[in-house]
Amino acid sequence: MDDDSLFDLQAADFVPLESNGPRLALLTLEEAQDLLQLLTAIAQEHGRVSPEAERLAREIAARIPSEN
Repeated sequence: MDDDSLFDLQAADFVPLESNGPRLALLTLEEAQDLLQLLTAIAQEHGRVSPEAERLAREIAARIPSEN
């Protein structure tokens, strides 16, 4: 198994979320910063999903305050 297969959502074996339950409209600042860190780490691995992770990281970074 290569590292890229870890991010293949089509091959993921999980139950989808119920669509009729309430969902939060926004992430908390802490959740957004955690997601940004994860996307940045994925982007730096230079795998198959790195370009998309880098794009999403830039989009999120432009919308949230820095941790510093």
